[in-house]
Amino acid sequence: MNKKFENPAAEAAERVRESAQQIWLAGLGAFAKAQQEGGKVFEALVQDGVNLQRKTQAVAQERMAEATEKITEMAGGLSAKAGQQWGRLEGIFEERVARALAGLGVPSADQLQALEQRVKSLEQQLLALRSGPTKPRSAARSVKPAKTERKAVAKKSSPPAEKPVRRRSTGQR
Repeated sequence: MNKKFENPAAEAAERVRESAQQIWLAGLGAFAKAQQEGGKVFEALVQDGVNLQRKTQAVAQERMAEATEKITEMAGGLSAKAGQQWGRLEGIFEERVARALAGLGVPSADQLQALEQRVKSLEQQLLALRSGPTKPRSAARSVKPAKTERKAVAKKSSPPAEKPVRRRSTGQR
C-alpha cells in the first residue's frame, strides 16, 4: 500500500486510516491473548489495583495527618492570642468596676482584708483581756444606783433639746 498521493490532505487521511487499522488489530490481539490466559490477567490486574489503592490510601492518610498537625498548631496559636485578648478585656472590665465601686463608696478587697485583720486583732485582744486576771467585784458596784442617780446619768447622756429660734420682728413686711 505504498501509493503516492499528490494531495497532502489525502496523504494525511491515508496515514490516519492505517494507524486506526493498526490500533484495531492490536486491540483484537490483546483481546485474544486475554481470552487465552483467562483469569490470570484479570487477577493480576485486580492485584495491581489493590496495591495501588493501598499506596494511595497511605499517602492520603499521611497528608491528612500533616494537615491535621498544621491546623492544630494554628488553632493553638489562635487560642493563645484569643486568651490574651480576653485577659486584657477582663483586666479593663475589673478596673472599671473597681473605679465605679470606689466612686460609690464601696470598699475594695484590700480594704476589706485590712479591716478583717483589724477585727481579728481586736478579737484576740478582747480574749486576752477576758482571760486575764479577774478582780472580785465590790459590793458597792453590784448595788443599783438610786433613782435620782439614774436620772442624773440619763440627763448627762442625752443630748440637750434644741430651743426654737425666734426671729425679731423688724416691723416691715
